[in-house]
Amino acid sequence: MSFWELVIIAVVALLVLGPERLPGAIRSVSGFVRSVKQFGQQMQAELNDELRVQELHDKLKQAEEKGLLNLTTEEMQAMSELRQAAADVTNPYAKSSGTTEPQTSAAEAVPPLPSVTADPVVTDDKNHKS
Repeated sequence: MSFWELVIIAVVALLVLGPERLPGAIRSVSGFVRSVKQFGQQMQAELNDELRVQELHDKLKQAEEKGLLNLTTEEMQAMSELRQAAADVTNPYAKSSGTTEPQTSAAEAVPPLPSVTADPVVTDDKNHKS
């Protein structure tokens, strides 16, 4: 739109809505435009993710057809990404700091409880009232 078209739209909006309701209408329209842009960005991100998954799936099929031997660098990268994704799914709360420290399981992280030997409890039936 040119500048003059925007001026005509502003004048018509001012005449129709009046000076009291025009600022609220502008806020509503700008909020709607912002939400449409946000929706478009979310859809684009989801589409890119789905395309990436499809690409990795195709690379995996190609690698399986080769029997996982003599793989190209792209196929090797796809395999490593799939391994990382599988590791993320199996342990989603692990630190993703990029270090190669071995991760301990919950059983390894908690020290064992000390063994407790129970002393036999002796009760005197004569003094015990039921």
